[in-house]
Amino acid sequence: MAIEAVNLAGKLSKFSEHWSPKKVSAFNGHDIMVVKVKGAFNWHSHDDTDDFFLVLEGRIRIETEDGDVTLGPGELHVVPRGVRHRPVAEEEAHLLLIEKAGTPNTGDAATAATITEI
Repeated sequence: MAIEAVNLAGKLSKFSEHWSPKKVSAFNGHDIMVVKVKGAFNWHSHDDTDDFFLVLEGRIRIETEDGDVTLGPGELHVVPRGVRHRPVAEEEAHLLLIEKAGTPNTGDAATAATITEI
C-alpha cells in the first residue's frame, strides 16, 4: 500500500457534476468522499446511520423538519439517523462526506447515486 496524502482540492478538480459523490479513501468500513453540490437535494433519511457533512468550500443549508442549520467552510454537521433532511446550496459548494460503506446517498439503494472512486 502506497503512503501518500489525499489532496482534496485535486480530487475535486477531476469532476464537475453535482450530487455525485466520489470516494477518495476509506477507513474502518467507512467511505470518505468529496462531492460538489448546487441546488436542492431530495428529502431523505437514513435508517441505519448518521449523515456527516463537512463544508470545504461555499455554503450549504441542511433543512430538517425540526429546523435548518447553515454551514460555511470548515464547519460540519451530523444529521442523526432517521431524521428526514435535505442539503441545499444556493451556489456551488464542495463537501467532504463520511458514510458507512454502501450507504445510499438518498436513503434508498434504488435511487442512490453510484459511488465511484477517484
